Amino acid sequence: MQVNDSVHSGGPSVVPDEIARFSALADRWWDPSGPMRPLHAMNGLRLDWARRHLPAPRAGESAPVTRLLDIGCGAGLASEGLARMGYDVLGLDASEAAIEAARAHVQAHPLPPGAGRLAYRAGSAEELRAEGARFDAISALEVIEHVADPAAFLRLLADMVEPGGIIIVSTLNRTLRSLATAKIGAEYILRLLPVGTHEWRKFITPAELGAFAGQAGLRVSDIAGMTPGLTGWRESRDLGVNYIASLAVPG
Repeated sequence: MQVNDSVHSGGPSVVPDEIARFSALADRWWDPSGPMRPLHAMNGLRLDWARRHLPAPRAGESAPVTRLLDIGCGAGLASEGLARMGYDVLGLDASEAAIEAARAHVQAHPLPPGAGRLAYRAGSAEELRAEGARFDAISALEVIEHVADPAAFLRLLADMVEPGGIIIVSTLNRTLRSLATAKIGAEYILRLLPVGTHEWRKFITPAELGAFAGQAGLRVSDIAGMTPGLTGWRESRDLGVNYIASLAVPG
């Protein structure tokens, strides 16, 4: 698959090989038993965390809507859920194929009355920042382990969040357990993910995330493990593999 280098090269947020890999999966993104089934399984936990940590959605004549950027949105699993909560969501992804799949899905499954507005855009965070775009909150779910420069990526996001806002990040810890389960087990043994989905060396420890956040002028306000179980994914104190964090922007 060809990647448009004029859009998808350069900057901390985009790695062309990563975009090509996920573009190839776009037409099966919404299949709960397909290659994105781990994201489907954890999506409820991620949305519940967002509901409790993001600023409350505002709407109506007395207050502006709450604008949220869902960066690296893929085909919109989280974007749709966030819009259903009442947020005005922009889903951004460097994969044009994924954005086409996101638009097709919401067209076939319209949001209910009372939902926020939902728009999608193919492009990079660098382009948004250059345009002066600002948001009340940003979600970056299972994204930071795929970018070219995680520290610069967080600085980029921090530049686009209004004072007092929140950035939600979920990612994978770089531990021997994550190598065994999230990389070798998930990709090569259980075949839960296509081989090559993750590069273990790019996983980010909570300490590294905290350091990158501090460099960007952010503060880790809450963090929890995401643990699979027989009845679905749940929050835990175990940060050894998957985890989710809220990064606060100074007011």
